[in-house]
Amino acid sequence: MDSSPERIAAELTRRLALLDAVRRYGNLTAAAADIGIPQPTASRWLAAIAQTCGVDLVARSGRRIELTRAGHALAEAASTAITAMGTGAARAIEAADPEQGHVVFAFLHTMGQRKVPELLRDFRAAHPGVRFTLTQDPHEVMLEEVRTGTVDLALTSPLPGADPEFETAPLFSDELVLVVGEQHRFVGHERVRMAWCRGETFVSTKAGYGLRGITDRLCAAAGFTLRPAFEGEEVDTVRGLVAAGLGIAVLPAREDGPLPGTVERLLAPRCWREVGLVSSTRRPLSPAARRFRDWALTRRVP
Repeated sequence: MDSSPERIAAELTRRLALLDAVRRYGNLTAAAADIGIPQPTASRWLAAIAQTCGVDLVARSGRRIELTRAGHALAEAASTAITAMGTGAARAIEAADPEQGHVVFAFLHTMGQRKVPELLRDFRAAHPGVRFTLTQDPHEVMLEEVRTGTVDLALTSPLPGADPEFETAPLFSDELVLVVGEQHRFVGHERVRMAWCRGETFVSTKAGYGLRGITDRLCAAAGFTLRPAFEGEEVDTVRGLVAAGLGIAVLPAREDGPLPGTVERLLAPRCWREVGLVSSTRRPLSPAARRFRDWALTRRVP
């Protein structure tokens, strides 16, 4: 007879509730009634469990039925398994309800100051039962998280285009500006061409961040290679480096106006980055995640 743990677990799954009930009641009739089966069926199940495990699980003590040491060990495991299955079933039911589900949502650091909080606030006002887990990661990391299913939706830029692994939904565009120190020579210009920036000291986000990729391409199109003197992970850090006079940077226009110590100048030609939601084409969105995506697409984030 195959006595592997996998086979034993499969045989026991349908009878876990009975064994747990015997442990709780100490009476076969009450245990059978608790799980809604006839007592003869309960007796057969207990005998089958004992045969499967190759050890006695119960012993009679007058009118009571008591578990043996092996029976207690198995019953305790059964109770834990039943609780875990109940939790899993509850999560499965919740996941199927678009008003009660859970969404894992990743977004760019630059979206965390106002855009994402306001988007989530408005969605939660209409759908208060939906829960969110929020993460902030570099662009390439978020795409990998979507690809592997670690996150449901990512708000990022640039969008992955025609990649068959991703479904994209543009939401809005951010204008990019050149951020310089207050004493920089570009302050006297309303617009700055990237070609003028050849030889300038740049600060930027690290490689793998969406903004870094855009800046790399803008510099390449202007005929030079970006070699930043300083690289950071946070856009606010990059702005601070500019304010400290350590270089210039291509960044989204700051929502509350230029950081003190900096000046923002439009690029010529003007430049925008398209920001949108990215999901996987390999796995369907949960009802809650799909509702959030569809809801976001009906609104333009300011």
